[in-house]
Amino acid sequence: MMKASMTLGKVSSFLQVGFFMTLRDLFTGKLEKEDLKNFLRKGIVPLISIVLFIGLWHLGAKSLYNIEADFKIEKALKDQGPASAEELKACIASGESSCQPNTLPSPTQVWESFQSLLDDHKIISADKAAFIEKTAVLNAKRVAEGKNAITYTGRPSFVDQIYRSLQTVFAGFLLALLIAVPLGIFIGLSATLKSAFNWFIQIFKPVSPVVWYLLVFMIVKTMLIDSNEDSSFTISFISVGLCSMWATLVNTAMGVSSVDKDYINVAKVLKLGTLQKIFKVVLPSSLPLIFTGLKITLSVAWMVLIAIELLAQSPGLGLFVWEEFQNGANDSNAKIIVAMFIIGSIGFLLDRFMLTIQNWVSFDKTDAI
Repeated sequence: MMKASMTLGKVSSFLQVGFFMTLRDLFTGKLEKEDLKNFLRKGIVPLISIVLFIGLWHLGAKSLYNIEADFKIEKALKDQGPASAEELKACIASGESSCQPNTLPSPTQVWESFQSLLDDHKIISADKAAFIEKTAVLNAKRVAEGKNAITYTGRPSFVDQIYRSLQTVFAGFLLALLIAVPLGIFIGLSATLKSAFNWFIQIFKPVSPVVWYLLVFMIVKTMLIDSNEDSSFTISFISVGLCSMWATLVNTAMGVSSVDKDYINVAKVLKLGTLQKIFKVVLPSSLPLIFTGLKITLSVAWMVLIAIELLAQSPGLGLFVWEEFQNGANDSNAKIIVAMFIIGSIGFLLDRFMLTIQNWVSFDKTDAI
């Protein structure tokens, strides 16, 4: 029981939803009267707002559905006559997918599309497993002969595209970290370097993700001109890293330059080398600001990822959304809304993840929104 309570506490702290612990106290009789108001504010009010959001969404979708249905019926009446209008009206009322208005989907339709995407993932995973089993002997023979193994080339599922997007964003985040943190340290330690790089940061920091993608595309396609490998992943993660690294670069330089001068003087008295001074004095003092920059960098990386995947034709969430938009099927709009919620939920979890790490290295434990 105690382990379960501790686990619930950790999850609540990670998600910044402490009302779960308050709910436990309510049912175990440990809730103090002064905590009840806080529980209502953090627990009941969010639930009410969720219900209101779903209700307004349902009403809005229904209203838009009726507007488009009426327009289609009136257009059929005007162009083809009463018989065609009545036929279309009956078709819409029957729920036939071929004649349904293609507008904002209702919450129920989005949920059904979510389940459909999961079922589709199971089917594709089964096909992939069957392919691997079928080609196992042949691939073993090809590898022994020094040839490339035959790989599965079927379309990726929605879950596969989520994994691909996560791989891209973390690769881009790692690239941003490896570039921005060392460079930020050197800029923060040297007023001369700060002056030298200030123009560079101010000019390139606001550049659009589309422009970064085009620049990276020019370079990578030339460097991999003789390669047969798919370069979309390489182009995507480099573009994401270059777009998102600026917050970490600026915060690192700021954190390093604001280290207490007494600490630097002590390092000089102890005759610490440059690397020792950086790792034993400068970095520990500037970690809170560095992690603040990394948290912003990861959020920006996830935001720009969708546009960059679309441009690079990389099989991730960005390409999924664009293909569904282009597809125009009856359930395409619902699948786009599913992707929107998934993108938002993953972004929220990534933010909580970085906030947790930031709190480990920071004296400021204030909850973030």
